[in-house]
Formats: sequence, C-alpha cells, structure tokens
Amino acid sequence: MDSEMVVHEGGCHCKKVRWRVQAPTGVVAWSCNCSNCSMRGNTHFIVPADRFELLGDSEQFLTTYSFGTHTAKHKFCKVCGITSFYYPRSNPDGVSITFTCVDPGTLTHIEVKYYDGKNWETSHNQTGIASQSKG
Repeated sequence: MDSEMVVHEGGCHCKKVRWRVQAPTGVVAWSCNCSNCSMRGNTHFIVPADRFELLGDSEQFLTTYSFGTHTAKHKFCKVCGITSFYYPRSNPDGVSITFTCVDPGTLTHIEVKYYDGKNWETSHNQTGIASQSKG
C-alpha cells in the first residue's frame, strides 16, 4: 500500500505510555487468531524498529508478557493494561502497532488482512508478513 509517510503518535488508554512512529497514512493491519491476539482483539500494523520511538518516561510504565517461543514481547501498560505496541514473532526486527491506539487524524486508510496465528508457520510463509518490517 503506497501512501505518504507521516509521523503518527499514540499510546495506551491512561496515556502513561506514549510513542511516535513513522508510517504511511494508509497501512496494512493484521487481524490474527492466535491465542493472544484473539483474546485481546488486537489488529496491528508493522513497522521497522528504527521508525518507532518510545516517548518520555513511558518505559517505566511498561511490563512484558511472553509465551511459547518467547520471541514475541507483548508490552502493556502497568496502569491501564493496554497493549498499544509489541515486538512480534513474525517480525522480530519490527514493532507491531495496535492501529486503534494511534491518535486520531493521521491514519487515512486501513486495509485489514487475516493472519492465521493458529497455524503460525504456514501463515508466516504464505502471507508475506515478514516483509512488513523491512524499510
């Protein structure tokens, strides 16, 4: 999806965790049915890690959950519990941004694609998701 690159800001519900990310105005977001994403209702887009910046003292309000292969690092706010971003197994060199946690006004188009997290390896090979964290 080609569109203008802009700086998006966002974060968690209580605003203790804030970040900035450079990404297009139109993004491909992934709806995943893995055990974690399906319980959280998470739909996210992926950016290269060097386009993501955690702001201010946000780090002190984060905690991490990891399971299975322990490659993914699910970050969530210690205060409100929201996962506004995480480091995905599919793209360990990238950051997954929960698109509903982006402040209003900068995302103009979201194309949602399905990722079969229950059949992770097959979906990873078939979807091209790994290319999402490449600059």
